[in-house]
Amino acid sequence: MSGTAILVRRIPFAFDEKIDPAWHPLRREWSHMVNGASLAMPYLEPFLIRTVTEALKLVSKLDLKADVQAFIGQEGVHFQNHRRYNEILKQSYPELADVEGELEADYRRFQQRSLRWRLAYTAGFETMTMGITEWLIHQRSILFGNADRSVSSLVLWHMVEETEHKNVAFDLYQNLCGDYWPRVWGTLFGAWHVAMASRKGYKRMLERDGLWRNWRSRLRLYAMIGRFAWHASPAILRSLLPGYHPAGITDPDWVARWADAYAGLPPGDIPLLDTSDPEIPARFAA
Repeated sequence: MSGTAILVRRIPFAFDEKIDPAWHPLRREWSHMVNGASLAMPYLEPFLIRTVTEALKLVSKLDLKADVQAFIGQEGVHFQNHRRYNEILKQSYPELADVEGELEADYRRFQQRSLRWRLAYTAGFETMTMGITEWLIHQRSILFGNADRSVSSLVLWHMVEETEHKNVAFDLYQNLCGDYWPRVWGTLFGAWHVAMASRKGYKRMLERDGLWRNWRSRLRLYAMIGRFAWHASPAILRSLLPGYHPAGITDPDWVARWADAYAGLPPGDIPLLDTSDPEIPARFAA
């Protein structure tokens, strides 16, 4: 079960309608990689919610039931905030509506697969987020320094909560299925599919920017994809070991500091980080 309290924080992020989609002024390619991932969330996360909600009916362990319900709550708030941000992206990139249509079709098709298949996919995707969280937090100065506060805070809040519920999808799969090889497949396919879903979005944005065929931009993009793979791959590979459990992975200290800072935030306040501080500390700027 989860070793960390799983809190459902109903944070209504407020995004300026005039926000620049290249929210990191020095890293347009990275900005669009994150935008592409955000575009997938209102389709991916409802799919995860439907899957674990169906599985919840088969669970008898009360503590696992509670964790799954908290997982559903957190993921629901995640995709609602991403959807608000995505609507702003589409004002500058209307072709992203076509990408959304493709994502919706993907997950409608996946919904027809067996529950075991969907639970394996869910556990696989949640495994990938652990490696992403470690990378984003440890290198936050490079990835979010002097970037838009709202988008940076949205992404890092999302990763904090992915850490809090990191055990849930794995425990649910093990409790109801437990087969090793389907879990391995789910991890590899889930990671690959979400990466490709994100690519559909950032490719369209870079095309409109006139950068998709620009070799300098392509090198910057490949460099960032390489960083992503380098930091996410260890989490994926270690999860393929037969004795693996996500509870054995130590969370970045910054996650607990963020949670402590949020606990002291007045009700209704949005947890906006200070991206002008080189350390991007886990405290919230006025």
